[in-house]
Amino acid sequence: MARVLLAGESWVVHETHHKGFDHFNSTVFDTGADAFIAAAAEQGIEVEQMYGHDVPAKFPRTAEALSEYDVVIISDIGYNSFVLTPETWQHGRRSDNSLVALAEWTRGGGGLMMAGGYLSFQGINAVANFGRSPIAEVLPVTMISGDDRVETPQGASVSSAGGDHPLAGLCDGAPDLLGYNEILARDDAAVLARVGEDVLLATCEVGSGRSLAWASDIGPHWCPQEFLDWDGFAPLVGGMLRWLAGEPVAGREG
Repeated sequence: MARVLLAGESWVVHETHHKGFDHFNSTVFDTGADAFIAAAAEQGIEVEQMYGHDVPAKFPRTAEALSEYDVVIISDIGYNSFVLTPETWQHGRRSDNSLVALAEWTRGGGGLMMAGGYLSFQGINAVANFGRSPIAEVLPVTMISGDDRVETPQGASVSSAGGDHPLAGLCDGAPDLLGYNEILARDDAAVLARVGEDVLLATCEVGSGRSLAWASDIGPHWCPQEFLDWDGFAPLVGGMLRWLAGEPVAGREG
């Protein structure tokens, strides 16, 4: 069974409520990967989630430590959370760069996935900033220099590309998406699905490893409930994770 680590897809919302002369605060912790993790479980794959607030201190910082996993997913958590470790941010000391390790691990045989979101790829106001990160060279896509969000509240159609890639056709019949990050496929990438005219799903081989980009969310808001309820969602999730792990996909050799 593929060993999968998902980093990100959590957040804290702190609100101030004003009611006439009086006000009070409330704080809520929330996650956005529940449907994705459930879909993977339906396919027989267990996903370990590392919440965003744990990433600076706990994300593996060496290729050896990452070897515990077959697949690593980065979803909706920016570059800063990986490089501003407690040692460096709070105490001004050197610390290993986990994204350098992640690129090394990928080239050495790991499977790396980045999923879209406000803090994926370049993200809102480009603050996700992965275009300048050590993993930029091991992703199957390049990133634009600024804010790369494309909001499509009216819906953007999804289309599959043909070919004999193991993941070809997994997006056939997919519902519309409500937004995505604009990313550009590298020359050696396989583009397997598009959202509107843009890249939705792309893959490439990287040394002995593999990488995959999914340009939209893995949960709301860009990935609406209709998409999560679609009977092709779990096979899509399982297919992506199995391909990244070097396992057979839907009865075909990956």
